[in-house]
Amino acid sequence: MTEQPTPRATESMLEGALWHKSTYSGTNNGCVEHAVLTSGRHAIRDTKDRTLGAHTFGREQWRTFVTAVRDGSL
Repeated sequence: MTEQPTPRATESMLEGALWHKSTYSGTNNGCVEHAVLTSGRHAIRDTKDRTLGAHTFGREQWRTFVTAVRDGSL
């Protein structure tokens, strides 16, 4: 079974999330926050405009995303 992405997280999905600012965020307002949700999914959101909501990813999708950021292919 392949994990399906959830484009936008619902409010209930984000309840109790502990957000932290990405170490890749710079001082030019390009900040992203990350949280691991109680479901095990990973969520990201824009720090400067949290009203835009959050996007969630399954574990494998998250691992692929982080690898792409680290190796510069994204």
